[in-house]
Amino acid sequence: MASKRSTTDAPAGKPDLADYRQWIQSKTGRAKLPPRNNPYWGPPVDRGLFVGYRSLTHGGNWIARWRNDQGEQCFHALGRVDDDDKDAYANAQKAAREWLKRMRAGIKSSEVATVADACREYVSHIRKEKGDATATDAEQRYNRTVYEHEIGKVALTKLTTKRIQAWRDELGEPNERGKTLGRASINRTLTALKAALNLAVRDRHVSTEHEIEWRNVKPLDKADNRRELFLDLTQRRALLASAEGPVRALMETAMLTGARPGEIARARCKQFDPRTGTMEFDGKTGKRKVFLTPAAVALFKSAAKHKHPEAWLFDNYGTAWNKHVWNEQVQKAAERAALPPGVCMYVLRHSFITEAVMGGLSTSEVAKMTGTSLAMIDAHYAHLVQASAERLARIALI
Repeated sequence: MASKRSTTDAPAGKPDLADYRQWIQSKTGRAKLPPRNNPYWGPPVDRGLFVGYRSLTHGGNWIARWRNDQGEQCFHALGRVDDDDKDAYANAQKAAREWLKRMRAGIKSSEVATVADACREYVSHIRKEKGDATATDAEQRYNRTVYEHEIGKVALTKLTTKRIQAWRDELGEPNERGKTLGRASINRTLTALKAALNLAVRDRHVSTEHEIEWRNVKPLDKADNRRELFLDLTQRRALLASAEGPVRALMETAMLTGARPGEIARARCKQFDPRTGTMEFDGKTGKRKVFLTPAAVALFKSAAKHKHPEAWLFDNYGTAWNKHVWNEQVQKAAERAALPPGVCMYVLRHSFITEAVMGGLSTSEVAKMTGTSLAMIDAHYAHLVQASAERLARIALI
């Protein structure tokens, strides 16, 4: 009795094109199909769903076709055929079913397909919701860690927990300049990536079943963001005395206001009001108006003198400041002043906040002045309030 042949086996001899549904299911059958633009369609995979094989001169591609409830034909490229994979056709069917599932769920897979696409979409979203400063901060972070990294090319539907964990761990390795990200910075970058991916889910660019892949990636332990390096008044004056060129004004502004370096570098002359002695900083938490000390007012008046309202308040010889440029110049000034390693613009912000809290300002006041949350100030500086109270208890006031 003759054995029954599997439908995935190619028929012997020359292919009968009227029966090509069988032929696309095996490597030998696909090899005998003449190249043509129109795909060879297989049997139905699901209701209205078909997998096709587009035969090329060398190899071929899988393609899916589905007729929706409105009678419209929808097509989706499934990728190159891997003839070394004995389950190539079965895997193409599986991919087609996954695509159909996304289509029925309203997933707009063609608009935002990769991790980089999701990050760019997120930047556009927060630019509308929170303004340019917040969007620029996110965009610069993605520029450094996603857009030029392999993870940026990964399809959202193929992103895995293991791949994200590997990317997170790679962030701690030295870059081309020998710089490394601290654990707290890595965690902030991971949070930024998750925010972009969550928006992609919300906007139906990827189904909710993929969300578990990044939800499973946890922040690094022992990543306390408290900055231990503090510059006292003598050290801060030594740093300013060692500064060369326009970077001195940048550093002095950080010392006098506690503003983030990016907020200072992006400030326009129109944000400073010399009549009221106020400055409107625009940072990642939005815009805030702060009252300046007499020393800061004098510095800002000098910086804004003879400049157009739209001009940079603080520039680098007529050009906008770049993070890498000011970092290098601050580091060189710190070396000339024989200060401890690790001095940067954020150390000056930290020193301002420390002095303000130790000087008696409430944590809520300091949070408003520096554009951060009260929770952050309490988490990293509340111990200074207790220390001030203990010192006060040792002083004979009456």
